[in-house]
Amino acid sequence: CLPYPCEMPTAAIINVGGIKYHIPWSTLDEFPLTRLGKLRSCSNEAEIMDVCDDYDVSRNEYFFDRNPSAFRIIVTFLAAGKLRLLREMCALSFQEELLYWGLEDDNLEWCCLRKLRLRQEEYKELQRLEEEEAELTAPQSCEESQQPPGGPEETLSGGCMRRLRDMVENPHSGLPGKIFACLSVLFVAITAVTLCVSTMPDLREEEERGECSQRCYNIFVLETVCVAWFSLEFLLRFIQTQSKCTFLRTPLNVIDVVAILPYYITLIVDSLSVGGKPAGSGNNYLEKVGLVLRVLRALRIFYVMRLARHSLGLQTLGLTVKRCTREFGLLLLFLCVAMALFSPLVFLAESEMGAKQEFTSIPGSYWWAVISMTTVGYGDMVPRSIPGQVVALSSILSGILLMAFPVTSIFHTFSRSYVELKEEQNRALRQKADSQDSTKSQNSEDSQETDSYRGMAEATAAAAHNSDLLAVRQQITRK
Repeated sequence: CLPYPCEMPTAAIINVGGIKYHIPWSTLDEFPLTRLGKLRSCSNEAEIMDVCDDYDVSRNEYFFDRNPSAFRIIVTFLAAGKLRLLREMCALSFQEELLYWGLEDDNLEWCCLRKLRLRQEEYKELQRLEEEEAELTAPQSCEESQQPPGGPEETLSGGCMRRLRDMVENPHSGLPGKIFACLSVLFVAITAVTLCVSTMPDLREEEERGECSQRCYNIFVLETVCVAWFSLEFLLRFIQTQSKCTFLRTPLNVIDVVAILPYYITLIVDSLSVGGKPAGSGNNYLEKVGLVLRVLRALRIFYVMRLARHSLGLQTLGLTVKRCTREFGLLLLFLCVAMALFSPLVFLAESEMGAKQEFTSIPGSYWWAVISMTTVGYGDMVPRSIPGQVVALSSILSGILLMAFPVTSIFHTFSRSYVELKEEQNRALRQKADSQDSTKSQNSEDSQETDSYRGMAEATAAAAHNSDLLAVRQQITRK
């Protein structure tokens, strides 16, 4: 018979993965909502089997088929109140162990909890990418598995859309994708060069005089060709995508819009400023139009961000910035606190010593504090007195230390993000290679099956022909 709670021994024998633990019941009474704490209230074997995997009545031993290494950490938490992640175990798998044993992940130490939250965010991002990829491939599988009512025409359009998607989104899909990516990078480089050349002094003077030389005209033609290519590329991406709203909310696509629109807005503003200039406006109107044009042309620098589509390093940088918002916030907080501390000190030190030619106010000293803490030191503001130099030395040393704390975490996040994106890229290439191999094997099987059917048909026809000849011979023989 089963021992009742009043007859239970002082310790419970817990066998997890072949390793036995003697845990006092008094310890489990402190955690009544956990799986082990529920054993205390079990009064029969059926209730015990609902909690554990097996039970030995003779030895009063409870068996659990779970990870023994993770349970060792949980036993440490029950005894000492310290819960940390297992180094050699995935954080998400350890979270599943915590859920099984009835422990909340909020009991983790703050550093381990932060690591778990980061892994959860990465897993959600990976799930989101997989769902988007599944949405892209779902229509393809439907087209391949079901014959549409429209016949071969709709199947042909589906194949064209699939090839278009591979060309504009995946440079590793084949030769068209590589050519498309190389052309995109080439036009980005041409745009950057023309933007730099357009700021030369002689071209700026021609622009201010309202003239346009042959070189200026050539730059305009190059810019027009580049914008036409970028517009075509954006249109192709918009056509091949399944979800138009999601496409327009993507950061890289927003950057494309911000980089392309200034060209067309500039053409509209130029045409309006030439043909519809209000009377009596004078030079103010021209100055405002010139300012608008200069601002719009400066926005063309966003073309460089398009390289993130084809550069794994830039994608890693963007993912690192997204994941390290907290670290960047800490970095900004440290900088603001140090500015608020050292700016008044250096102002007081310089004003008391009578050397306040450069440090005229505390807000004016903020600039000095920033360039000193970041160890840039332009030299435009220099403390002359000894107390001011002591404050400068303190700000430089504190800047080195404060900047190093968040930068270490940002570096590790960058390295991890690069490895993840590289593995994801290799996995996509392997999946594409496997799909191609499966397609080839299926085609070969179909061809073999067709050959076998053809051979059977030929054999059947030959047998029928032989039977006909035999019947003719028999008739001749009878005659």
